[in-house]
Amino acid sequence: MQYIATARPKFERVAREQYGLEIDSGPFGINSHAAHVAAHYAVRMGVGAAYHNALLRAYWLEARDISDAGVLVELGEKAGLSAEGLRAALADADYDNSVKADIYQAQLLGLDGVPALIFAKKYLVSGAQPYDVLARIVEQLQAKVR
Repeated sequence: MQYIATARPKFERVAREQYGLEIDSGPFGINSHAAHVAAHYAVRMGVGAAYHNALLRAYWLEARDISDAGVLVELGEKAGLSAEGLRAALADADYDNSVKADIYQAQLLGLDGVPALIFAKKYLVSGAQPYDVLARIVEQLQAKVR
């Protein structure tokens, strides 16, 4: 928690300088498990990208509490999900177990923070990275494939 609090100003500066974004993040230290459950449901319903974008915008730019089921349902509706379906998914043990399986897999891979990106199933990039760093990694991997 202390590391994150210390790194936050740099993260906000990079977001502002490189992407033109003013960070206004939601509450620190919340449990995002329900948001992950909702994301699994959104993917299954074919609106995963729209929901993911709405969720990230809500938390990082609009200071919304994404641990709140009401917020998740509102975001889901904006992404094209039915409120009733999303509420049911939030209470569904299968979705809950799916998220738990993701967490378990991340632990097996040694991941203990976010963001974490894995390229080609073997190269880990941890932490928020500038676009040019990610682009360079993709270019290097494409060169290896050739």
